[in-house]
Amino acid sequence: MSKHQPSLNGNPASPDDRNSAAQVKLPYFDFLLDLLKAGNESVVKSFGKHVHWGYWEYPKLATLTADDFEQAAENLSEQVCLAGDVHNGLKVLDVGCGFGGTVAHINERFVRMELVGLNLDERQLQRARETIEPDIHNRISFQQGDACALPFPDQSFDVVLAVECIFHFPDRKQFFKEAYRVLKPGGYLALSDFVASPQLLPLTKIKLPEWGFYGKCNLQFTAAHYKKLAEQTQFDVQVARNITENTLPTYSYLRRLARQQRITSKSAVFETIAVEALSRLGLLHYYIYGLQK
Repeated sequence: MSKHQPSLNGNPASPDDRNSAAQVKLPYFDFLLDLLKAGNESVVKSFGKHVHWGYWEYPKLATLTADDFEQAAENLSEQVCLAGDVHNGLKVLDVGCGFGGTVAHINERFVRMELVGLNLDERQLQRARETIEPDIHNRISFQQGDACALPFPDQSFDVVLAVECIFHFPDRKQFFKEAYRVLKPGGYLALSDFVASPQLLPLTKIKLPEWGFYGKCNLQFTAAHYKKLAEQTQFDVQVARNITENTLPTYSYLRRLARQQRITSKSAVFETIAVEALSRLGLLHYYIYGLQK
């Protein structure tokens, strides 16, 4: 039930999946939207705004209630915003904005902001438009578009965010180039991503069933790949935080929610278990990056 779940399939020789972004299919959003439409209280709290992992400063104190996870999801958006040096009076682009949770997070905490959410899926954008109202001191808009061909002029944003979505993009390098182009000098790109350990890469040669519930994802990017990518695109890495331990309660919460909602999808269960196992074994990490132009 995450926003994006990596799969183990792919060509390890190429760190990025070259399929067209327009062809990305995320069936779990069909599932989520149906539950949200039905007014399912636990799902609304958990994924009605944010559709990503949670962050717990003290993971052992996680209570795993819907309220606890709702706050943890807010916390993760906060950590990404900190990495992007978000403060009052900025123009911010949230790429892969989902239901607009991070836009809402910023809107509720800062003033004199111009906030733009971008997503390929018009259904997600429609929910964002229906549920998020700008503060009197802010402006908000949601626009359909491609992360690798951003429909904005050069140097038009102070911050670009990509919260737990970049592994869906067809080409990380192209997205970095586009983010660099639309950022003003000194601006920040901040993102969160599942980052593979070097030891994980050989396992990606294993052919697994094409479950597809969480869509096609690329987890073949390592910390070394990110360092090289930043150099190639002229970004300076200011923040590179491994927050895996802070996100682990997410899996326990997802199991509890799945039992409550009687979720029996083999694809959802298998992929979630796989990502949890890799994370607990230290083969897959959850990172937050902050990069400055």
